[in-house]
Amino acid sequence: MIDNQRIVIIGGGLSGLTLAYLLSKRNINAIILEASARLGGRIQTVKGKLQTPLELGATWFSDMHPNLLSLIRELGLQKYPQFSKGISLFQTNSFEPPQKFFAPETEMSSYRLVGGTQMLTDTLAQKLPSDAILRNTTVTAIKEKETSVLIETDTDRIFEGDKVIVCLPPQLISNNIIFSPQLPGAFNNLLPTVQTWMAGSIKFTLEYDQPFWRNDGYSGMLYSHAGIITEMYDHTSFEEDKFGFTGFLNGGAAAYLQEVRKELVLRQLGDLIGEKALNPTAYFDKVWTNEFILAGNQIIQHPHQDNGHPLLQQSYMNGNLYFAATETATQYPGYMEGAVIAARSVFEKLMEGTRKRF
Repeated sequence: MIDNQRIVIIGGGLSGLTLAYLLSKRNINAIILEASARLGGRIQTVKGKLQTPLELGATWFSDMHPNLLSLIRELGLQKYPQFSKGISLFQTNSFEPPQKFFAPETEMSSYRLVGGTQMLTDTLAQKLPSDAILRNTTVTAIKEKETSVLIETDTDRIFEGDKVIVCLPPQLISNNIIFSPQLPGAFNNLLPTVQTWMAGSIKFTLEYDQPFWRNDGYSGMLYSHAGIITEMYDHTSFEEDKFGFTGFLNGGAAAYLQEVRKELVLRQLGDLIGEKALNPTAYFDKVWTNEFILAGNQIIQHPHQDNGHPLLQQSYMNGNLYFAATETATQYPGYMEGAVIAARSVFEKLMEGTRKRF
């Protein structure tokens, strides 16, 4: 049985949800097919024992991201500045005390979202019809018909769409989806070379019942060339009644069990900021290498490699197939701003096609 849909969006991350939301404002229904059991893609907020919103994925944005800021305002969400006041630490090696410094106040603030970044994707999802999102639905093939596109899934459901927009990391597309007929050779060769932003990163977060570092005059900001933690930031809530840290671990930590990573994190923090760091109320980390972000090993020479490539801006299958992950954006690819830009770009192309028909 074929499920007929006007527009099918593959991927329920920020770009896919933003595109569906933009279409819904024009009374155009779209269905989102998401392979994972959850929405949000590289945005993931978890709650600690004390209900502190803790970020395992995308966290920060700035005034240089006007499209994201506009969407946040439109959805009625609120931003607040990243805390950076006090003594920050820079650890060059493990056998010397860390250097202390004060982060300069800048006009370009770094912001976080009140309630956690996942408030953004959750709110977008709530704006859509309840039957517009299918989770646990992996797309396996996309086939061109005369005036439409067939989408095959691992659940044996087949969807037929007038337009299909793939909002997945390009590298993942090349490994997981079979196109019929095959897409142009240059495009196929490009997909594996496009860096998936955050792939391979290890994000960690800690929750505490008190902001002991603030009380001792520290910012919570740490950079290290010596320990398992490479960078860390204060992660206190907007209300300043829930407290914690978030940051990144060095890439080699992926080989350790999570309990070992936790032990090494606490040992490093205990040495640097005192015994109070040894008793968090919660610890989480995430290695961003699962099947929903990465397939195999990326062969990447430099950051943002081939992000925003001209071939990613084009439509295929007679103008019925588009690509709109953050890596396709011509500005700020890989960031949340890039995801919103990519969604808006394809939305405008779809609207232009509608205007031409009528």
